Amino acid sequence: MKITDVKTWVVGNPPPGIGGKYFVFVKLTTDGGVVGYGEAYNATFSAHVTAKMVEDMAERYLVGRDPHDIENFFRRAYSSGFTQRPDVSGMGCFSALEMACWDIIGKEANKPVYKLLGGQVHETLRSYTYLYPHTGSVHSEDAPDGRNVYNDPEMAAACALEYVEQGFNAVKLDPAGPYTAFDGHQPRLIDIDVSTRMVKAIREAVGNRADILFGTHGQFTASGALRMARAIEPYDPLWFEEPVPPDMPEVMAQVARATSIPIATGERLTTKFEFARVIENRAATILQPDLGRSGGILETKKIAAMAEAYHIQVAPHCYCGPIVGAANIQLAVTLPNFLILESLKQWDGFHATLLKKKIEWQDGNVIPSKEPGLGVELNEAVCDAHPYTGKDLHLQMMQTPLMP
Repeated sequence: MKITDVKTWVVGNPPPGIGGKYFVFVKLTTDGGVVGYGEAYNATFSAHVTAKMVEDMAERYLVGRDPHDIENFFRRAYSSGFTQRPDVSGMGCFSALEMACWDIIGKEANKPVYKLLGGQVHETLRSYTYLYPHTGSVHSEDAPDGRNVYNDPEMAAACALEYVEQGFNAVKLDPAGPYTAFDGHQPRLIDIDVSTRMVKAIREAVGNRADILFGTHGQFTASGALRMARAIEPYDPLWFEEPVPPDMPEVMAQVARATSIPIATGERLTTKFEFARVIENRAATILQPDLGRSGGILETKKIAAMAEAYHIQVAPHCYCGPIVGAANIQLAVTLPNFLILESLKQWDGFHATLLKKKIEWQDGNVIPSKEPGLGVELNEAVCDAHPYTGKDLHLQMMQTPLMP
């Protein structure tokens, strides 16, 4: 068996834009006509540049080769251009291609990928959702009157309660203020105040029916993060996500040692080499690899195994499209140290239309597919009908320092 063809799509994500402005998908085809799908979670270059990078990597290291040889493919891609170091852009491209290889491998074996990775540990997978506005954009700065679920405690509490009534028993929010290219910074008093009132209102609304996941984007210095942590500790969040920038796990460890809130991190990290630094420094007790960036399915299985040896749990990240979501599911099913899965509003809306059959969700839990491969099929007609033509990055930080 050999890979003979590679095709990419850059798909625009219409309002409200849950999961980002666009998705980068890839399709691999073998000489036997078997098809595998993958997705890149890559924010460092424009989507169209990323798609070309995916194609370039496939042509260099995958076309004409057997998709079963994942380890061989990883070493050659990881070493591309005399690098041999974690490269978030390169590994985003690799991750998309790697999960497409696994999709093919599973289809050839007529087994779900999880059956080829040690088998099923979990029958269902606990999931959480962000708080999302009922109408309009998911970007808080686009709220027409300035009030939204990201900065208004009453609206956030009502939204959280609605999700709990739908079956979720964990909700996530990130009200901690702007994040900039010049972080970490000290939180402003107004940001601490808003964050505390938001978490308090949600806790009062949901009681002990749901965990609260407190997200940030690496905004703070260690001392600033601890000021925020002290303010929200009384409401017992399940985690404090990425309290400081991800480049120095030694600094994140300072926060982990000084708060009772579990620290979570990982969406911006790639390969076992970066996650090893987090583990060695005891910087977090929850890892959040995104399989569209972390190195794909097998590499993230290794990351999870390293974490298991230190009693660290895994909560796969997914602020992107449904192919990464499907890969997350395949891996999570196999993990003894799985904690919770990011679920994009029950995998509804545009995410569902991108698949020929939507991801199954019931009472707060994802139901793993028993279909071979990743368990989903990309709807290519929908991809063709929604091309993304812009130049924006998937996510963007403020480009100026935050003023008090």
